[in-house]
Order: sequence, then C-alpha cells, then structure tokens
Amino acid sequence: MSSFATNLTKTMRSILRAKTGKLTDQTELTKGNFGLGHLPKRLKPDATTTAVCGFCSTGCGLNVHLKNGEAINLTPDTSYPVNQGMACPKGWEALKPLGSPHRATTPLLRQKDGSMKPVSWDTALHQFCDTFKKIGEKHGPESVAFLSTGQIPTEEMAFLGALTKFGMGMVHGDGNTRQCMATSVVAYKEAFGFDAPPYTYRDFEESDVIVLVGSNLCVAHPIMWQRVAQNPNSPAIVVVDPRATETAMAGTHHYPIAPKSDLAFFYGIAHILFREGWIDQHFLEAHCEGWREFQEHVQDFPPELVAQRSGMSQTQLLELATLIGKGKRVSIWWTMGVNQSHEGVRVAQSLINLALITGNIGRPGTGANSITGQCNAMGSRLFSNTTGLLGGREFENPTHRQEVATLLSIPESKIPTTKGRAYDQIIEGIISGEIRGLWVVATNPAHSWIHQKHLQEVLDRLDFLVVQDMYNNTETVAHADLVLPAAGWGEKEGTFINSERRVGLLKKVSRAPGQALADFNIFKLIAHYWGCEDLFAKWDSPEAVFHLLRKLSRDRPCDISGITDYAMLNEQGGIQWPCPEGPPQKEKERRLFEDGRFYHPNGKARLLFESPRPLPEAPNPEYPLLLLTGRGSSSDWHTRTRTGASKLLKKLSAVAIFAEINPADATARGIAPDTIVKVLSKRGTVHVKAFVTETIRPGQIFIPMHYGATNILTHASFDPYSRQPSYKASAVEVLPLAPWET
Repeated sequence: MSSFATNLTKTMRSILRAKTGKLTDQTELTKGNFGLGHLPKRLKPDATTTAVCGFCSTGCGLNVHLKNGEAINLTPDTSYPVNQGMACPKGWEALKPLGSPHRATTPLLRQKDGSMKPVSWDTALHQFCDTFKKIGEKHGPESVAFLSTGQIPTEEMAFLGALTKFGMGMVHGDGNTRQCMATSVVAYKEAFGFDAPPYTYRDFEESDVIVLVGSNLCVAHPIMWQRVAQNPNSPAIVVVDPRATETAMAGTHHYPIAPKSDLAFFYGIAHILFREGWIDQHFLEAHCEGWREFQEHVQDFPPELVAQRSGMSQTQLLELATLIGKGKRVSIWWTMGVNQSHEGVRVAQSLINLALITGNIGRPGTGANSITGQCNAMGSRLFSNTTGLLGGREFENPTHRQEVATLLSIPESKIPTTKGRAYDQIIEGIISGEIRGLWVVATNPAHSWIHQKHLQEVLDRLDFLVVQDMYNNTETVAHADLVLPAAGWGEKEGTFINSERRVGLLKKVSRAPGQALADFNIFKLIAHYWGCEDLFAKWDSPEAVFHLLRKLSRDRPCDISGITDYAMLNEQGGIQWPCPEGPPQKEKERRLFEDGRFYHPNGKARLLFESPRPLPEAPNPEYPLLLLTGRGSSSDWHTRTRTGASKLLKKLSAVAIFAEINPADATARGIAPDTIVKVLSKRGTVHVKAFVTETIRPGQIFIPMHYGATNILTHASFDPYSRQPSYKASAVEVLPLAPWET
C-alpha cells in the first residue's frame, strides 16, 4: 500500500472516530500527506526543484529554491520550452500569496447571529453534507449546483466534477472559465470538431505577419510578447483593438475599430481576400466545407459599408487584407476582446475563417489561435466534467457516457444525460428559486461576475452557500454560510494545461497554513462523508487520478496516454497533447492539423458565419459613452486577492481604481486630470480617478477589471452559443463630482 493510501486509511479511521465523538481535535484529520504533513520525500531539504507557474495560461517553468524543506525563492527555468528563462512580475512573486494574512486556516460556519465561527473539519463536513442532502430531498436533485475554476490542478477539477455529478447526483455545475474561454471552446468545436487550439508558442517566432485581435499581449501575457520579440523575420505586428494599448504602441500597425464592429470588419477583410484572389483554393477544396457559402455571405460586406461600420478607411481595410493575403506565414491571435462579446463565437469563427481561406493553418508561423486566460483553463475545458463530459466528450452522447462508465468502472446510470446549466443559467436558477444550494470552489463571483450588485443580492437568496477558498476575505466569502479553507499553488501536486496544450507539473513545495487542506483532499473527505467513496476507490492521489485521465483521453484528440507519469513530465519540461502511447515524441513544440485533417467525421473544417447583431446596450443620450474593460497591468491578476498579497506587485499596479478618458470628453464635461469623477450606468455609480489620455478614443472610457467596483457598471449580456458574458461594452456617463460629493 502506498504511503498516501496508508495515511488516507488512518485518516478515514480518524473520521469514523470523529463521527462517534471519539476524536476531540483535528490533529489526526490533517496529518500526513492527506493534509498539512511533510513535503514530498523526493524533494531534498536544501535543493532546487521546478514547477509550472500558477497565474496565467502561459504556463512558465519556475525554479523553486528550498531551504530546510521549504520554498524560499523562485527564479525562471532557463530550460523550460515555454518561457526560456524569462518571467513576468507575477512569476517572480508567485510564493508571496501563500503568506497572505488573509489565508483561510480553519473551517468557518455562520451562526444564527450572523457571525462566522471556527469549527472542526468534522462539524464542517457534516454541515456540508447534511444541508445539501436536505435541500436535494426537499427541492429535487437540480436544486443544488457548483461553480468551479480554471485555477486548480486538472486532477482536482476532474475529482470535483466526478464527485458532484457521479457521486452526489448534482446536475448543474460550471466553471469560471465560462467568463473567459467558453467562446473559443464553442468556436473551435464547431469549426474543427474539437476544442483544439492548433498552435505552439514557437509560431510567434516563425510568422511574418502576426495579427492580434482584442489582445493586449504586452500586459496580459508578457512572456508571449517576449516570444514575439524574438521573431527574426521582422514581422508585421497588427493590433486590432479600439484602444491604443501597450501592444498597439509596440506593434507595426494599429486598427482602432469601433467597439464590437469586429464581425463586420473581418467579413470585410474576407470580402477583399476573395475579390483579389488572395485565397488558397486548393486547401479550401480539399480540407474545408461551407467556404462557398461564406464567400457568398461576405459579398454583403463591401469596403465602403465596412468602413462606415468600423470607423476604418477603405485604404486601411485594403492594407490589412494585403498583409494577410500576401503574407507567407500569417498567425491570427485573440483573447478576451473577442471572447467577451455578445457575438463572440461568430467573431472567433470569422478569424478562423480568415486562416482557413488563406491556408494559414497547420504550418509553422500560422494558425487561428485563441490565447487562454487562466493557468488551467485548458484543463478545465477538457477534464472538469462541468458542461462537457471527461476527455472532451458530451453528456448527451450515449456512446460517450458508456465509454466513461467503462473506463472508470462506475454504473452508467450515475452519469447525467444532460450537461446542465451554464454559469449565467445557474444564477437565473437561484433567482427563480429552482437552485437553493451552491458550492463555490476557488473563484470569487461576487467580485468578477457581470452586474456585480445584482449577483451579490442573488447570493443572499440561497438557503446554503459554501465557499472553498485559500482566502477568508473575498467578496464571495462575505456571503458564505460555510467556508472551507484550501491550500494554494505550491502547497499541493497536480498538473496544469497551458494555452499551447502543454501539460505541466505543479509540485508541493510549501505547507498549507493552519487546518487548510488541498482541494483534492477536501473532495476525498466529502466523498467519505457523503457516502459515495466506493465510487472513487481508485482516486486516492493526484497522480492516481492523472492515470485515470490518461485512460479517459486515449484515442481522443486530447490523448495524453503516452505521458507515463509525473516523472516524465518533470524530465521533459511539460508535454503537449496529443501525446499517444508509442515511441517518445522528441519535439518539444508542435502544432495541430499539419496533415490538413480536422476532427469532424469527414476530416474537414467548417466555415461558420451569420449576420452581425446590434449591441445589447448601445450609448444613448443619458449614457453616451461606451465602457471598455480589460487587464490593467502585468502585475495584476483577476480580483487581486493573490497579487494583493505581494508588496512588490502592489507597487507596480495602480493604487486606486481609475478610468481612461479622452481629452475631448474630459474637456466637454469639465473634468481635470487626476481628479475624482463618477461613472454612472443603469446599474450603479462608481467613483474613480480620471486618467485623461489619448490612448482611449472619444466616446469611450476604459476601466481595469481588477477592481471590485468595475462590475457594478457592466451590462449582463451573453453570447447565445457560448453563454459567455460581454464585459467589454456597456453604456455609461462620466461626470465631475458635485461639491457635496467630494
């Protein structure tokens, strides 16, 4: 029996004693590898090991320097194929969030007087299971749901999804990747037949034309920008973005199109490509379907019409079409500026279509390339078991359900036949009273969800809200009935999958504080208390789950069956999928579709399209400006609960919330630079510092997404196919404060 299994058996005995009242403290419950315990024996007390970073999707390799068995410092790994010895400020400071004074260190239970009281794990787990079971018995199995994350290891995501849907009988569960990547997932599935970003980071260095759409790469993914800077081909770097971002300033061409005119704009580019014959006719006929219909569709988007809609001149349209049409290796990249849109799926597919009609896919320096947001959003997309069945399968597909049941040795009847509600639909279910219990794991929706005030009111309608987090001071914890303290990055083991499909290894190099446990071990305890642990007898460690995921991926597009174990990942510096069983693949960086075959049954890619739709909330006389949101600086991360724990990162970011305002708009409203102003929308008012700058165009303002107040303003609209929120376009007004408001 493994050391982990031995410790787990001891722990289960401790739990049983606790249930009979014979355990008076939590010492046994959290000892050994199961909880706090010792660092892995394979790590020498004073040595250097490696681990993949836990912030953004770049997935950099870091050297972790140990002293007396504890991590004390980090440096970039010069041999790792992703970052090649480089690191952004967050990577250098990745250990600092572990030392935050706001770490959750013990379970907390809300009392009748509204206060939060520390309780034992035994009490917390009984409360968790008993309350959720009672809600389910009274209101039905669809009355409880969970919201997960792209921040925890793949093995933990898979365990959570399997536990809730196969063990606890939950129907509804989604991840916060719905906020960042759902659009690209749907776009890829429909176009390619599978959620398959086709690129490797080396494509940044091999393109002669790089097109960045709605992506401030310099700030959001600085290591990827450094890969661009290493390109020896003096590439044209095209930035399509309403703002003059840092990336736009560093690029060679900037097209500041009108916000959310993307679809018409790129249809207009396709119109010119077809008109001029700058297409790959052979590739289209051999490898694509729907291209003739697409060619007919874009005839309705001539340059004169598109110029009017986008605010770009016909000369600019022709210039961009020429760059794409005559480029030898053109790569097209996008991120949240495309994904977070009311028609984001079709915009992403318009970019995929440009790559397909010009044959810019499957070759070095090419591709239609979605850049992921969170460190493990790709792991979530494939293995979280939320709105897709394990391994990129579908809940609705009986063959897929049978495959999973057989591979996991569980009854097929345990697998739901529907994918359940998406994130926004779960929120709607709380409003309607259909969902009464919610489990939130490693995410902070009371800060990050669109139309924030409304969501905070909605959370208070729940009968029971459980928040499992490494911090006890988040906006969502403030609404919780039960808080479960979790370990963070560096305090547990597992794998992340980055934007280029690279599986990287996370290591335990520090002890979690107090009674905090790895999410994996919290799930293991809940399985025991719930009474479904027999279903998960083989899920006794993260690496054991990794082996299950290898089986689940075999012969799938995301095949990782050839990755034999964690040691192989450690030795090879991460491995991109697909990596099927067979002879070792020596290439450290590789791309998809080199053979021109896609994942649809006929092996062809599909070109999809439809007419643009109007903005759900356009500027109007009362709210004449359009609010844009996005990354503030390379030192900020999401809701800043982690980066806020680093003094250095705080120094590198803005002290207080601010709004970029064009000088013409500021003058028209009597707003002076660096003064406090109020931003108003139909949903609320926020006070910000005015940053008067030409980087934002007249009629628009920009506020970074990291501040809690930003999403008070945002309008809750969603892409109809991906259900992803549109954070990037809301009608607002900006006014100076009245004397009595200062």
